[in-house]
Amino acid sequence: MTDDNGEVTAGPGIEVAVVSGLSGAGRSTAAKVLEDLGWFVVDNLPPELIATMVELGSRARGEVARIAVVMDVRSRAFTDDLGAVIKDLDGRGYRPKLLFLEASDAVLVRRFEQNRRSHPLQGAGRITDGLAAEREVLRPLREDADLVVDTSNLSVHDLRTRIEGSFAQESAHAATRVTVLSFGYKYGLPLDSDLVVDVRFLPNPHWIPELRPFTGRDREVSDYVLSQEGAEEFVDRYLELLDLVGAGYRREGKRYLTVAVGCTGGKHRSVAISEEIGRRLADREGIQVNVEHRDMGRE
Repeated sequence: MTDDNGEVTAGPGIEVAVVSGLSGAGRSTAAKVLEDLGWFVVDNLPPELIATMVELGSRARGEVARIAVVMDVRSRAFTDDLGAVIKDLDGRGYRPKLLFLEASDAVLVRRFEQNRRSHPLQGAGRITDGLAAEREVLRPLREDADLVVDTSNLSVHDLRTRIEGSFAQESAHAATRVTVLSFGYKYGLPLDSDLVVDVRFLPNPHWIPELRPFTGRDREVSDYVLSQEGAEEFVDRYLELLDLVGAGYRREGKRYLTVAVGCTGGKHRSVAISEEIGRRLADREGIQVNVEHRDMGRE
């Protein structure tokens, strides 16, 4: 299920991964990492439905290439049925990859106490009682795991790097999803933006009667905005900045970036510049671009 270098290998047509382990050991983080790497992640799917999902995914004509199922002891018929499903998928040639996350009791107790949560198996006992019961239930699964990761001394960033190194063909080149969002300052700043840039230094087409009815997506306005002194140079320099920032974000495990471009009303300048930035970003390898216009049409 893994090659001699410890890298996860692909099955016929579709990759399948099962993520399990001790409560509090980092399953949610692992699921988010796999999702960022392009896996279709399902949390606590009943074991008897896993094979059905894999079969459906294999018929999706490439739309679903990788499926990851996150399982814990709260799942129905957890160990016996899950083990049988994994064997069945392996026999069909899918070669499911099993990632098991664990940590020391001391670390897990501290994590539960910090979050003020009880362990799902502790009942009327202590957290350590729940951990002991869980370790016993999960013991067969741990023994069959392709990759066991002890998160006791790992930060979230370290765990992400470890998973990417095993589940991504080339984690450094995993796609970064960039949303370029135009907006109007008079309607307020976008709350979910990572970077904000102001293009009100460019002449406003609003004051040109023949351009006022159009938007920055129309050729008339776009040509006017981009022909202004400093416009092309601004786009060039800002793309250089985005390359630098994007590389840093990828090193830190952040693969989503929202770039907000603002003008007064969000109709002309910010729209034209956003469209140009989006068009040129789309030519860069490893970037998926989405251009949105929050306030266009509000005037």
